[in-house]
Amino acid sequence: MVTFLSGGTGTPKLLSGADSVFAPRETTVVANTGDDVELGGLLVSPDLDTVLYDRGGVLDRERWWAVADDTTATHDELQERSAAAGFEPGPRYLPDEKQTAGRDLARWRRFSGVSEFMLIGDRDRATHLLRTSLLDEGYSLTGTTSQLADSYDLGLELLPMSDDPVATMIHTPQDEVHFQEFWVAEGGERSVEDVEFRGAESADPTDAVLEALAGPVVIGPSNPVTSIGPMLALDGVREALAETTVVAVSPFIGDEVFSGPAAKLMEAVGLEASTAGVAEAYPFCDAFVVDDGDDTPLDRPTVKTDITIDTPEDSARVARAVADALELGRGES
Repeated sequence: MVTFLSGGTGTPKLLSGADSVFAPRETTVVANTGDDVELGGLLVSPDLDTVLYDRGGVLDRERWWAVADDTTATHDELQERSAAAGFEPGPRYLPDEKQTAGRDLARWRRFSGVSEFMLIGDRDRATHLLRTSLLDEGYSLTGTTSQLADSYDLGLELLPMSDDPVATMIHTPQDEVHFQEFWVAEGGERSVEDVEFRGAESADPTDAVLEALAGPVVIGPSNPVTSIGPMLALDGVREALAETTVVAVSPFIGDEVFSGPAAKLMEAVGLEASTAGVAEAYPFCDAFVVDDGDDTPLDRPTVKTDITIDTPEDSARVARAVADALELGRGES
């Protein structure tokens, strides 16, 4: 049995061709939910959905999010009607008093559907509608995710990190914005002073997550701050990881990041934007997988391979390196 901590695109890419190394029936994926937003009344869970869509065979692998070849009729009509009504494009938060009203899970990240700032396809929207409806029927996010996983015949267990609200907020010199505004609406252009996982102090990992963390754990090449950080902020997660074998794949080659805003965000929270900074962020890790060209000296065992993941064959190669690192890590833990 093995558990992957997943967020963004890095870990899903690793999982995409790893079945020959890690049998799906013995694999659990715990996904970040700090990136979730409520948009136009629907709960969007991007990191859960990337795994759902990839394992379900419908993921847009050009972008590594949303449904391939999806139509956008509803989104396009929303844009047209909003503009015709005189509304400026861009994110529109609901009023402050609405951010903590209604469905608890959507706290601090409620956006209006007016001038919808995230491109939501029609089939993709159906997932969010089904998720939100099940939540309103009384299902937990864990239960809702299980139902969606069954609908896609996932083959592995997919868990949200918590059934409680945690919102990743980016502190900029001007104000505090949700991660989706910072990254999707603005392209990560703003300076960052800090990153906050709002609500984490009162959120708990589910019993299913804690059970999954009792076995070997793999952290793929995801952003250590906004993809993995919200999980580490939950009470008991770091302690659980310290008690088991953990392997991490670096999202850097030395100080060169593969993609995304990881470098800027790591520097904002006081970490070096490099493989060395990843090791500092994960003191509980027993071993690392790094690129052949990465000469970063680490104080824990390493396995080297080409960590570029563009194809299922690439992910299988990196997964084999992860399996080797888990063997080394067992000797350290």
